[in-house]
Amino acid sequence: MSNLYSHFKQKLREQKKNIIVTSHAKYTFTDINDFSAKLVQILLDLGMRQGDRLAAQIEKSEYNIFLYLACLRAGFIYLPLNNTYTHEELDFFFNDAQPKVIICDIKNEKAIINIKSANNSCVKTLDAEGKGSLLETIKTKVSTEASEIYSVDPNETAVILYTSGTTGKPKGAMITHQGLFSNAEDLLKTWGITDADSILHVLPLFHVHGLFFALNTALLSGASTILLPKFHPDQFFKYLPKATVFMGVPTYYTRLINDERLNQDQCKNMRLFISGSAPLLQSTFIEFESKTGHILLERYGMTETGINTSNPLEGSRKVGTVGLSLPSVNIRVVDDKDNAVPLNGIGNIQVKGSNLFKGYWNNPDKTKEEFTEDGYFKTGDLGTLDDDRYLSIVGRSKDLVITGGLNVYPKEIELTIDSIDGVIESAVIGLPHTDFGEAVVAIVSGDENKLDEQLIIEIVKQNHAGYKCPKKVFFIDSLPKNTMGKVQKNILREQFSKLFITT
Repeated sequence: MSNLYSHFKQKLREQKKNIIVTSHAKYTFTDINDFSAKLVQILLDLGMRQGDRLAAQIEKSEYNIFLYLACLRAGFIYLPLNNTYTHEELDFFFNDAQPKVIICDIKNEKAIINIKSANNSCVKTLDAEGKGSLLETIKTKVSTEASEIYSVDPNETAVILYTSGTTGKPKGAMITHQGLFSNAEDLLKTWGITDADSILHVLPLFHVHGLFFALNTALLSGASTILLPKFHPDQFFKYLPKATVFMGVPTYYTRLINDERLNQDQCKNMRLFISGSAPLLQSTFIEFESKTGHILLERYGMTETGINTSNPLEGSRKVGTVGLSLPSVNIRVVDDKDNAVPLNGIGNIQVKGSNLFKGYWNNPDKTKEEFTEDGYFKTGDLGTLDDDRYLSIVGRSKDLVITGGLNVYPKEIELTIDSIDGVIESAVIGLPHTDFGEAVVAIVSGDENKLDEQLIIEIVKQNHAGYKCPKKVFFIDSLPKNTMGKVQKNILREQFSKLFITT
């Protein structure tokens, strides 16, 4: 059977320990299996059948996990939604995905019902404590139909996740049972996760990082998951002694470095700290090791592919790189005609493997456009493979700045600026320019008492060709980021778009 839940059950059915631990409850696999079956029964009673979509915009709790597992075992398609999405954004998702059932927080029920595209859906409520209309009809006994694990084709869609719409409308990536299983298996091998581990989980459950990379690896290995609502340093340090693995975004590590409680003694039980979802600053990498004795393991993934590369568990973890291809993943770096570029040359990163999504929901043209004829997915990232085939990301292809006909890779300049004393982080963007086509501009967050525009420009000039130097430098308190810590350069480009254009 190719149902992802069947793989989880095969590993967990012999486990007697607590698989999920929250601040208020503990759940064995028997608890999880029974509760997810009861949810299947409720959803069947609401008219859901294999292939139907369930949209969930709820607060992070164990109930997110139970819903996800219920959808997996019954062959429903799970559609987790960011809690910060506006009604306009939700209207697009509901209209596009046509969910049979929508689960929302109690406080949002009226607003959801008033969204026109939700009219054909059954709307139920569920909060982080399990209260709401969804569980009102829960039964003591589970029917035979609800308790079984439905057989699905490995290429059937398990989850739809919408990618950020920085260049047009969001696209629903259809992620399959096989893709999730294959990627989780690779991660167990690469990170050495076993049933002896305990994963401290502070990531959101509407994103691949928290839902797949952290949770699926725990369920497939038999590791315990310490589930916290969000990242907060006080809670982190409270539960850290009970954990062996932590997955976070660079923002988490930056905040921890500045916390006096972070030291080697606090981390003595830890086996592995993993960073992803956004680029890791070299200074963060170095300072974290200095304070904890642990070398951060950086990896590279995306919604459509899962994780593609990772620095090794054993062996060199190279700062500034995202490591080596996972066992089931093929990575290549090519030019615009899909010809391989030499090692250490910059090109487009393409990915192939059983980890790939099957396409974009209701968007066959975009799906075809994003795959090569030989089956590689065009990630849209620019990178380089070194002599050891470690991959480094230099930016997004859409972030590439072309000034006077010459290419400027933002990451290269950002690394130089970030190394300047007083700089917290920077973002290099291209803005429309009547003479050069695009002009290089740097947006910097840092200590303005130590920094000024001319200093930054001079240091860049000392390290790079003149055409790569920023024509302007702006200082702001903090760079705009999404929920996973990625800098939203589209916002910066819009904010400063008229800088060199006069009307």
